[in-house]
Amino acid sequence: MDKLAKFFTSKPFVYVFWFGLSLFAVVKSVILGHTHIHNNYFVYKYNFIHVLEQRNLYLHDAAHYFDLNHYGPIFSYIIAPFALMPDALGVVLWVMFTAGLLLFAIKQLPIRENHYLIILLLCAHELMTSAANVQINPLIAALIILSFTFIKKEQDFWAALMIALGMFIKLYGVVGLAFFFFSNNKIKLIGSLVFWSVVLFILPMALSSPGFIVQTYKDWYADLVHKNVDNIASTREDVSVMGMVRKIALPHLSNLVVLLPGVVLFGLSYLRISLLKKLNFQLLILSSTLIFPVIFSTGSESPTYIIAFVGVAIWYINGTRPVSKLDIGLLIFALILTSLSPSDLFPRYLKQHYVDPYALKALPCFLIWLKIIYETLFRKFTDKDLKAVAA
Repeated sequence: MDKLAKFFTSKPFVYVFWFGLSLFAVVKSVILGHTHIHNNYFVYKYNFIHVLEQRNLYLHDAAHYFDLNHYGPIFSYIIAPFALMPDALGVVLWVMFTAGLLLFAIKQLPIRENHYLIILLLCAHELMTSAANVQINPLIAALIILSFTFIKKEQDFWAALMIALGMFIKLYGVVGLAFFFFSNNKIKLIGSLVFWSVVLFILPMALSSPGFIVQTYKDWYADLVHKNVDNIASTREDVSVMGMVRKIALPHLSNLVVLLPGVVLFGLSYLRISLLKKLNFQLLILSSTLIFPVIFSTGSESPTYIIAFVGVAIWYINGTRPVSKLDIGLLIFALILTSLSPSDLFPRYLKQHYVDPYALKALPCFLIWLKIIYETLFRKFTDKDLKAVAA
């Protein structure tokens, strides 16, 4: 039994599992010609092409894809190498790139090797869900984590780049500011944020023109406002706490009724100022930061949850020792309802009649997030807990 456990937690197995599931999902979609999946990739690809052609990035382009682009013009630089490849190769390498970047980010966490391997094991299936839909979300998760790790390493200049890049791609990156109080050089971090914001604002102009990019940011704002309205009426999106409440009981619920208490709870974590330099506490804030923008966003859909699930995994490995039955129960609940519910391993009847219609994928992550908030407010952080997780 011990040998079997060592095999399944060994680095070679974990790496093969991490990349293999996602590679299988995207190669299968290429072979079967799943155009509805590749549509996401074409949205990314034509972000780059439309910047070059100076065409509005946020209008329908029925000749190349359905749906709409919702990403900033700086994303054109990131997708450019893949967009220049044949589509079948580009889409596979894009998925592998985002999986590799997220693995790299997780490896930078100041935790024991066996713990980052556990995080990879716990998140591999959720990553596969993202890969099967050719999503950008592993990239966003990586940028949030790297914002944290660069600040921990006192490399605020690069932390600011991660935060700004996340903001200029999908806005989610703004949550990296949650780590501001962990910085030992806050003035440098603020200055670096200003610098990188200017650079990333201007950089796409090299591919098109200043006038076009300025107009593009105006168009992007209008697009995001309109998208929020559409998300509330969507059955595929709004897999959030607000969406769950709306679909179960209160169809006309305002976002602010749920979002404002969520923001207040998130902010309460910072009241324990004396703990801001403790690793266990910082990892709780990181977990909360990864989960929060997913469960409180009307734009969240099933593949978005790779961001939140990394937060769940970090919370679990950072728990009190010995691990409580409650924590184990919450993790199992999340693995079943959040991670496995989109797959064929989950009963189809339950998925079609309960999980999807009522956005129940958000429920385990919401409960874990509430547990994280409780821990940030009341948990006693011991040397035993620190030694159990710290590298």
